[in-house]
Amino acid sequence: MHDDLQDLPVLLLSAARALVDGIDAGVREAGFTDVRPAHGYAFARLSGTGATVTELAEHLEITKQAASQMAEELIGKGYVKRTPHPTDARARLLVLTEKGHACTRAADDAAAAALSPLARSLTPAEARSLRSALRHLATPGRIRPLW
Repeated sequence: MHDDLQDLPVLLLSAARALVDGIDAGVREAGFTDVRPAHGYAFARLSGTGATVTELAEHLEITKQAASQMAEELIGKGYVKRTPHPTDARARLLVLTEKGHACTRAADDAAAAALSPLARSLTPAEARSLRSALRHLATPGRIRPLW
């Protein structure tokens, strides 16, 4: 590893943690005090067309039992509901409720606010350079919490 890159892992992880903390604080300020950051990763998977418990477990890389427990928790809090699966009569689809969508919108707003200091501190060229560098480092695909 290049000596000039030794601090890069700590800097990247610290920046990611600051973003997660900023989003969490914004979500709480918006009144969603009963969710935690891990729920946001589940919301990201459910926000489109929904997912089965198995698909949620795969997305979060947790057991089906743990995904089922999270789903039950989010259903109990009113963020998620079960609906019939459109193509599999045996399966149930987990989808966000209006409260779940509202929480997701609050997270989007909080992410924008958390990124605002970064946007102010970088020139447009620096922002493009950072985005380009991160695209080379990032693995395409799902984003999930590190348990």
